[in-house]
Amino acid sequence: MTDTAMSSSPEEAIPALSPTALPSLGEQHASLFAIVTDALRRKILDGEYQQGDRLVEGRISEQLGVSRIPVREALRALASEGLVRIEPRRGATVASVSDQLAKELVEVRTTLESLNARLSAARRSDAMVHRLRSLLAQGREAAAGNRIDELVAVNAQVHDMVAEGAANSVLGDMTKALRDRTALLFAPINRARAQENWADHSRIIEAIIAGDAELAALLAARHVNTAALAYEAHHSGAQHQPA
Repeated sequence: MTDTAMSSSPEEAIPALSPTALPSLGEQHASLFAIVTDALRRKILDGEYQQGDRLVEGRISEQLGVSRIPVREALRALASEGLVRIEPRRGATVASVSDQLAKELVEVRTTLESLNARLSAARRSDAMVHRLRSLLAQGREAAAGNRIDELVAVNAQVHDMVAEGAANSVLGDMTKALRDRTALLFAPINRARAQENWADHSRIIEAIIAGDAELAALLAARHVNTAALAYEAHHSGAQHQPA
């Protein structure tokens, strides 16, 4: 074997990497920040972290297997969403919702969800009607089988799809922000109320499919108010439980 056969050019020995083969350090950081933020948001909205619970950076970083930096940035992002409260010397805690603030949040969300349903019914397209019918069938099947996890997921999809059908980006942004804040109220009772929520949602979907904007708006408003009453009952019961 000749020396020429044994040797190889640098291009042959070390294949060139595509510029898109690996994410840049900035992309990796942004991705990690988003993952940590989503994970913490989900723990809060699922009720794993309750109102007033301390969110210790070191403990969270150990649980998630990341450094404190993305955790600190995630907590700041969630504070801007109203889900976390950061105080000097005390650190971060899950935001607490006073009775007065809860009332105000529900009043505004009732208005926004009602408008979403009204616009979605008025602006429904054939494609959206098809998707709503598919979701309606999925929800009915999950409800009949009492598959609570699936039903909770379907209930969340209803809100997203109705907002999408409203086709108003400003309303959509406002509604999403408010949903995250009111989730602090509703997260602890979502599983227990999965069947009741679906019953409300199925009627809203049917009204939208039928193009009945007034009925869809009325049902959406009533749904938020009914959920708020359930929260008040749950919250009052929790406050009066013996220590």
